[in-house]
Amino acid sequence: MTEQPNVVSHLIAEGNDVDRLVADLDESRWSTPTPAPGWTVAHQIAHLSAVFRMAALAAADPQKFTAFASRLGPDFNANVDAALAPFLAQPPGQLLQSWRAERGRAEAAVGALPPDQLVPWLVRPLPARVLAAAGMMELFGHGQDIADALGVRRDYTDRVRVLVEFAVRVWDFGYIARGLTAPDVEFGFELTAPSGAVWTFGPPDAAQRITGPAVDFCLLVTRRRHRGDLALAATGADAEQWLDIAQAYRGPAGAGRAAGQFTVSQR
Repeated sequence: MTEQPNVVSHLIAEGNDVDRLVADLDESRWSTPTPAPGWTVAHQIAHLSAVFRMAALAAADPQKFTAFASRLGPDFNANVDAALAPFLAQPPGQLLQSWRAERGRAEAAVGALPPDQLVPWLVRPLPARVLAAAGMMELFGHGQDIADALGVRRDYTDRVRVLVEFAVRVWDFGYIARGLTAPDVEFGFELTAPSGAVWTFGPPDAAQRITGPAVDFCLLVTRRRHRGDLALAATGADAEQWLDIAQAYRGPAGAGRAAGQFTVSQR
């Protein structure tokens, strides 16, 4: 992930994959429950629409975004519900068009910026390329919920490297979400891409290590699969604990998914 255009092109491609999951759905299927408790397919698309609306505003008009963020309350879930509400009020066909419009504006706004230009965000400013990577994380996680709800098996590509690099960058989010102190160590990661390539991050001689398939790693850090259902291995006590709490997003961890909730074929 050295140049932003690659990240934005991956963001667009990932968004297209999510779009294909819902483009031809009958209206009734938008109310299909997803693995996220209380959330239907419509909730998932409404959430993505709200996130991409914020990203477009942050990239295109930082002052307006900062003013918007200053009005958010301390209740994370209340903020999420408020952001979803105007989209959930729309019938499925209109929601689909809103999702496409919000995506398009965000992709254009983020893509127009230099990769390292700081963009205001909810916790702290991010380089534009990292904001795009955060969008990839949202698409991967919520797209997985939609695929699981509809019984669709996804075809993963090496685009997941963008999410892997983002998750390695924010490796301490799981500790922050639980009020824990992150260990003063550097983790090593050795992950196998869908193509078979091996991606490594961190010190090559790190005592604390995570190894396994990159897709499993992405499913773990988005909390869309329980670690017990994934082929990830830890070396070292800190790495072992990390597999239990890993997440690539700020805010409450949530219950995640239960062990055995999905079969290996549903990865």
